[in-house]
Amino acid sequence: MYTQAMDTMGREPDESLKAVASADEAALQANFDAHIDAGNYVEAKDWMPQNYRKTLVRQISQHAHSEIVGMLPEGNWITRAPTLKRKTILLAKVQDEAGHGLYLYSAAETLGTSRDEMLEALHTGKAKYSSIFNYPTLTWADMGTIGWLVDGAAIMNQVPICRCSYAPYARAMIRICREESFHQRQGFDALLVMMQQGTDAQRAMVQDAVNRWWWPCLMMFGPPDDQSPNSAQSMRWGIKRVSNDELRQKFIDATVEQAKVLGVTLPDPDLKWNAEREHYDHGPIDWDEFWRVVGGNGPCNRERLGTRVKAWEDGAWVREAALAFASKQSDKQSNTQQVA
Repeated sequence: MYTQAMDTMGREPDESLKAVASADEAALQANFDAHIDAGNYVEAKDWMPQNYRKTLVRQISQHAHSEIVGMLPEGNWITRAPTLKRKTILLAKVQDEAGHGLYLYSAAETLGTSRDEMLEALHTGKAKYSSIFNYPTLTWADMGTIGWLVDGAAIMNQVPICRCSYAPYARAMIRICREESFHQRQGFDALLVMMQQGTDAQRAMVQDAVNRWWWPCLMMFGPPDDQSPNSAQSMRWGIKRVSNDELRQKFIDATVEQAKVLGVTLPDPDLKWNAEREHYDHGPIDWDEFWRVVGGNGPCNRERLGTRVKAWEDGAWVREAALAFASKQSDKQSNTQQVA
């Protein structure tokens, strides 16, 4: 879900403009470029440019952070789910998100960073997570809307990453996308039940949730292409396959038709079909709001990060105990081998 990192950080210096250190390095760079141009995958032990590695670490770690922080707004509703069925579904979904974070941290570790380094960057505010998780979940309808819109936008963004040039990331995304597809379907189903079988108050609750989440979801794809400083290089490397604006347009076109089935109205008076473009036109997105949230001034930025840091600190004794046990087992095994 949620790979805004390349769009919300400063532009990376162009490595090609640096003085080449040696003929060997130039040959390695040329081979890497040819490898990427041929559509091949890069494995963890392959040579890669430092900026390629840094971009991947930043993107994959931000993606992992987003999965972990994304558990918080939904986990808040597990105890308040209206039925046992819905509680079970939501519990399983939050558990899936935790698993996604672990896959992605593992993928990032293959690039030479450590999980502790990545989490330190998150907890100190150096690393970002997706802007979408800095909005409050006010009603139960938000759970269905997050599944339908937020996870729907995530799938649109993440399916192309299954073809990312960095193979460990691409492989992790295959399973993640399958599970996110299920999340999107369960969210749509929850809203459909409320809209078709619910009361007038429940239908109004769904419409209110859609009104609040629609525009932040469009921001999930990142700023317009002409304002995205690193997208061009990431697409050149095959890390990113489709531009922000293309993905956003594809999401809008698909979601308008789904909204008709649900019977909800998308909160954009300028949303209309353009026969010449064969796409839906939409109104202006408030990019000032996007940058405020990315900059730490969204409705729930401090709450989300504070909760995450507290969980890390409260769990310190568990990590320490696990390390002590592992050390004890290692010493025991070493002593056994010496006796033998």
